Amino acid sequence: MSLRFSFGASLFLALVLWSGPQGEGLAALPSGDAGRGAYLVRVAGCIACHTAPDGPELAGGRVLKTPFGNFISPNITPHRQHGIGGWSEADLVRALRHGERPDGASYYPVFPYTSYSGMRLQDMKDIFAHLMAGPARANKVAGHDLRWPFSWRFLMWIWKWLFFDPGAIADDPGKNASWNRGAYLVQVVAHCGECHTGRNWLGAVDHALVLAGTAKGPDGRSVPNITPDKRTGIGGWSRGEVVDLLSSGLKPDFDDVQGAMAEAIEGGLKFLTPADRGAIADYLLTLPPRRHRIPGRRGA
Repeated sequence: MSLRFSFGASLFLALVLWSGPQGEGLAALPSGDAGRGAYLVRVAGCIACHTAPDGPELAGGRVLKTPFGNFISPNITPHRQHGIGGWSEADLVRALRHGERPDGASYYPVFPYTSYSGMRLQDMKDIFAHLMAGPARANKVAGHDLRWPFSWRFLMWIWKWLFFDPGAIADDPGKNASWNRGAYLVQVVAHCGECHTGRNWLGAVDHALVLAGTAKGPDGRSVPNITPDKRTGIGGWSRGEVVDLLSSGLKPDFDDVQGAMAEAIEGGLKFLTPADRGAIADYLLTLPPRRHRIPGRRGA
């Protein structure tokens, strides 16, 4: 088999796999629940990212500064011209599961579809129901301002081929319900690893150090290790201390969290149910500890 044929076959397979939702089974599920969707939208951080300072909720326009340039979050209200009012449920599933727009173009992974891809289909339907029930905002958002060659969106298929493995996550039958719920929230809905994990020069997460923190987090700030390593992570924390941080933003030493984490708590995580906060703690505190010291930080 020639190298050219092998590459061509791989490319064809990749294009087939990324052609969007295929037999997702939407019709077989109950209608979306807008109330549950409102909860998921908060916990998933949608409001924080898709709302500009002093702007209408979810109407986009927030600037996200990265080494690749400035990304501008889109309007995800049901406005037909400037938002997602023309989308179907399948379009939202395609965005969350496959990182694709309705026209088939790929989203940049600043939109954390790499985590959202693991979401359960019913949760996606609930999110869609909530978004479509909200007020339509006529806010036209500017395009991204990216450095070359990252401005070439079509190159995202190569990035996906290298770093993206779409699909819903499954429960671990060897773990209890709380642990599995925590895994789902941390890995998928709250996408904790997107901030608490270092990345390579192309922006893909370092799977060897998942949740072990990074010196170069959002806006260039350091992000702590949240694995249960006793020296560099949260291994010395109790379950109750993790739960308290998620609602109050206070660490065991009574210092408060700053930056993106403070915003994540204020805009979403403080609305977690007590059971979900406990589930996150159950999951985090039983992960394999990863010793990874972040410069300028004394543990988490």
